[in-house]
Amino acid sequence: MNQQPVRARRRRVPALSPDERRAAIVAATIPLLRTHGAAVTTKQIAEAAGVAEGTIFGVFPDKASLILAALGTAFDQETVLRDLDAIDRQAPLRKRMRDAAAVLLRRFESNVQLMMVARTLPMETGRRQVEQLMEGRRVLTEAVEALIEPDRALLRRSPATTAGMLVLLVIASVRPELAEPGELDADGVVAVLLDGLLVRPTDTTGGDA
Repeated sequence: MNQQPVRARRRRVPALSPDERRAAIVAATIPLLRTHGAAVTTKQIAEAAGVAEGTIFGVFPDKASLILAALGTAFDQETVLRDLDAIDRQAPLRKRMRDAAAVLLRRFESNVQLMMVARTLPMETGRRQVEQLMEGRRVLTEAVEALIEPDRALLRRSPATTAGMLVLLVIASVRPELAEPGELDADGVVAVLLDGLLVRPTDTTGGDA
């Protein structure tokens, strides 16, 4: 007896809610902003997100709104604050600062291009985004300050000042216009802060001429 071939049933892909679709489009946009900056096109974003270009404008009123949403997600502090909070408070000061610098280096290295994007946005929009960046830096600096505070007596400057200097050194080390890329790693940042740049009399390794 001949059997008719059984037609495979097409599985229906569950429709995404507006919030889920929005999140998916934002996730696809972030790496494109790192590569193309604000010049990224909605066509490129749609292709990366696997949606029709018109779908983007179903959840975002315009490209600028999408870029702002993507930057806001990329600059969210939750993950980096969690990483800083996980640093062992019982470790020696140098190790705590080194671990903090490593966390911040990963953060700023991944977002340095996005920081430049924020500064190319139209004046009012860009101003709000830069303000968000500055507020984020303040929050991160306070988290680093809390890590340093237990050893306040070992430092010639306050934990707040020391934390601010550490954050600035990390930012400078990932900004190509300010320093050679990779010139300062986490150990280098902390060494500059705690040891300075002068070669000690007992240091036989020498230094740059």
